[in-house]
Amino acid sequence: MNSLRSLHPPTRARVAPQPGISRPRPAEPRHIRHAREATLDAEFRERVRRSPNAVAHIEYDSDQVWRGYSWTDCAGEVGRWQHALAGLGLAPGDRLAILLRNCRHWVIFDQAALGVGLVTVPLYTNDRPANIEYILQDSGARVLLLEDAAAWERLGSIRSTLDRLDAVIALHGPGRATVANLYPAERWLPDAGPQSAGGITRPDTLASIVYTSGTSGRPKGVMLSHRNFLSNAHACLDAVAVSSADRLLSFLPLSHTLERTVGYYAAVSAGIATAYARSVTRLAEDLVQVRPTILIAVPRVFERMHARILGHVSAASPTRRRLFDRAQELGWRRFLHAQRRGRWSPALLLHPLLDPVVGARVRARLGGRLRFAISGGAPLPEAVGRFFIACGVPVLQGYGLTETSPVIAVNRLEDNEPATVGPALPGVEVRIGEHDELCTRSPSVMAGYWNDRHATRAALDADGWLHTGDQARIGPRGHITITGRLKDILVLSNGEKVAPADVEQALAGTPWVEQVMVIGEGRPFLAALVVLRAGALPGLARAAGLDPAPAATHDGARTLRRKPAVVAEVLKALQPRLAQFPGYLQLRAAVLVDEPWTVANGLLTPTLKLRRGEILERCRDRVEALYQGR
Repeated sequence: MNSLRSLHPPTRARVAPQPGISRPRPAEPRHIRHAREATLDAEFRERVRRSPNAVAHIEYDSDQVWRGYSWTDCAGEVGRWQHALAGLGLAPGDRLAILLRNCRHWVIFDQAALGVGLVTVPLYTNDRPANIEYILQDSGARVLLLEDAAAWERLGSIRSTLDRLDAVIALHGPGRATVANLYPAERWLPDAGPQSAGGITRPDTLASIVYTSGTSGRPKGVMLSHRNFLSNAHACLDAVAVSSADRLLSFLPLSHTLERTVGYYAAVSAGIATAYARSVTRLAEDLVQVRPTILIAVPRVFERMHARILGHVSAASPTRRRLFDRAQELGWRRFLHAQRRGRWSPALLLHPLLDPVVGARVRARLGGRLRFAISGGAPLPEAVGRFFIACGVPVLQGYGLTETSPVIAVNRLEDNEPATVGPALPGVEVRIGEHDELCTRSPSVMAGYWNDRHATRAALDADGWLHTGDQARIGPRGHITITGRLKDILVLSNGEKVAPADVEQALAGTPWVEQVMVIGEGRPFLAALVVLRAGALPGLARAAGLDPAPAATHDGARTLRRKPAVVAEVLKALQPRLAQFPGYLQLRAAVLVDEPWTVANGLLTPTLKLRRGEILERCRDRVEALYQGR
């Protein structure tokens, strides 16, 4: 059977044909609009009724083809899971945890649980076992669904605590793992089962407990109802037009509320086919084969692609570099003209000639059909957003929190200001409170934090306004600019206040640099902790006039990272990025750290946010030496 690569006509991607799946139908112009009393499971059943034979999910299977599954297929699987779950004696409101990579079974299990009034607790597959153990205990989960024996083994020391669960279900069998309550799904599930007819849940029924990343302290469980999720999904669809002709490539973890609401619940409402990427490492290949029209990602994905392209450009001839710069300039001016924020110029007539130099190649790498990409979860560096937009790839930066299900604001295709996170969604109120804090109120705002009334009272005021903890300003046309984080503010010894995220965003994409964290709390000046890009050290050594050979060994590389001349080269690359910032925001020193910051070593959250306290603690001795001039 052929793969997608050989099945694409010029303008429409198809999957390998499967029994019961129709050819693409004309696009449905509008998404499902239920009454105010809608629930997630009712929305799913309505989608199955409307589009029984349309493609719902696309996966790369063991036959090495992208295989499509219809909405009817999905409903049948949901019924099997509901029948099996009924045998566990669960009651509405009981919690079930999901520890799966993105796949159609994530959606099927979630829908099976929601349809019988159960509450799902998503877990990150790359999270630390101790964090997973805490979430399972705090939520009181009774069932855990995981991938396979390898996922079981990765739980390590916490496996002995899982006997508190009624069932641990291995989607692809437990392999050699043996535990009394571990069931292989293929033997546990019946051959068929009736799907719930609904009526158990109400809009305000708790749908999920989603644990925040926990950049400091223990993660908090955010309680989100059916109404929370659906109101946000519908508002997103009102803000950015989609149809059943669209195709989405899902690779941001479904544990991330942005992917779950927009890439799953909104996709159900709009009848969009969702393809599940094989892995992040194969994302480039999957983009070309699946050819999505919609992509949802965090800024790091765009930053890495941008850095790779700039690396190729820097190695090109002067003529090619000039063509690149000119193509970028014209692409940006063309965008501004289309947005009615710039004048037409005869120079724009050159755009079709220069577009093949950069823009067409970038679009081809993204599959060639991408209508837009959503960036959220962290700030998108303006230079990165401008680059993709100039290449003809509309990147829409948005903003939200887990506590708001999650989207608060997003740029629009016809009104895109990439330096902002866009206007608030329809039905979402925003205002600026004390200390420039952004506050929001809408049907998407959480019910509160699980088992934490104190934190709930601190976040939600008596009038229903959620205090985001982020500082912002709202422009004359409603576009929101995030300017800082209240709790992340550094205060220098001279009293100057610094939002480190602003400085870090300006430094993103610097040559040589993979990760950076700004420090300076209580100190006389700002400094940076820097993780170098893989393979950057030999080039830095040469630029510093040193022998690059030691970079080939662990000890030699460690020594080079401490050489003042090497550090000076890194600062030389960083400092121009801050040229427009005031003097107190300039970097005067840097520490080149020895290990990348990852989820595995506890220095990043599962959503790739910096654990600032942990990073600083591990570098404490070198930071002290830096500020003491040693």
